[in-house]
Amino acid sequence: MSKTLGNGIDPLDIIDKYGADSLRFSVLSGTTMGNDIRFMQEKLDQASNFANKIWNAAKFITNSLADENKVREFCYEAYEKNHEYNAELFRIEDKWILNKFDKLVADVTKNIENYDLGIAIDNIYTFIWNEFCDWYIEMCKTRIYSNDENERIVVSDVLNHVFGSSLKLLHPFMPFVTSEIYSKLICFGTEDLMVSSWPTIRNEFLFDEEEIIVEKLKKIIIEIRNIRAKMNVHPSKKTTLIFVTENHQNAIKEAEEFLIKLGFGNKIVVQSNEENIPEDSVSIVVDDIKVFLPFEELVDINEEIQRLNQEKQKLESEVERGEKMLSNPGFINKAPEKKINEEKEKLANYKQMLETVSERLSKLKQK
Repeated sequence: MSKTLGNGIDPLDIIDKYGADSLRFSVLSGTTMGNDIRFMQEKLDQASNFANKIWNAAKFITNSLADENKVREFCYEAYEKNHEYNAELFRIEDKWILNKFDKLVADVTKNIENYDLGIAIDNIYTFIWNEFCDWYIEMCKTRIYSNDENERIVVSDVLNHVFGSSLKLLHPFMPFVTSEIYSKLICFGTEDLMVSSWPTIRNEFLFDEEEIIVEKLKKIIIEIRNIRAKMNVHPSKKTTLIFVTENHQNAIKEAEEFLIKLGFGNKIVVQSNEENIPEDSVSIVVDDIKVFLPFEELVDINEEIQRLNQEKQKLESEVERGEKMLSNPGFINKAPEKKINEEKEKLANYKQMLETVSERLSKLKQK
């Protein structure tokens, strides 16, 4: 912008149209120290949409929470009594979002201390929009509407705790909308957001294992949606979700409700081997978890063969890349041991996935 050229923009005009919070967000998002800031209309639209997303999440939470006094009592038991999470009180999806939030607090705190404000606000944006709103709220809807009051209290507390604490992180960047919402939340309405304490930074992340498992289940849900979209399967048509795994059977049973809801299932079957799997099932492989969807008449066998052939080509390419890298003396001699071990683990997983896909192709071609 240049005063001489007359192409400046009056911030008051922007505030009138988008609001002060949206302007602050757009100025900081995507910026790094020492670089010029470019004005972009797209960032204002993004900030405005983000503010609407926060409002909608706040409406859902405040309108859906269980009894306020019981939630406050649970909040004390869950977080404050021993200044640590009581793992027995939560389900696997609760542990996942709590662990993700703890890592967010650590990252954002470090970003702000290093004056990386653009990175900080982008991390907060990604967490609230993707992890919290798009995933956790959808995962917990069956529980928030449950007739089981205890389940409603637990999930109400986690929603309230994570969302309210996320507003603390966002407050320096969007002070007005966060202050208004914060004052309406249970357990957070006793003091103004501006003078509230910063979320606690934990030295250890308690639920790393649960986070890894839920991330795998998220990938499976995305694959189920992709497969159904490619096959033009109507959302009203449900199917049995058959999980084959030796290591995560209890976790999958614990996640059964949101897997059925988000994976368009009518029931979950968990087993340790591939016995009694319907021959016309569509398969999904994510690391050490296999999922079979017996679509029966919904599946076009020729289309499934074509899809598996494409998947096989991708896996063969990854296996070739991994073998080439690990056979390269320059990489082996110079790369850190941690990186070498990561590549070996990736190669082993790709080989296992390739073997599974090849077996599936062989069975389909025999029909």
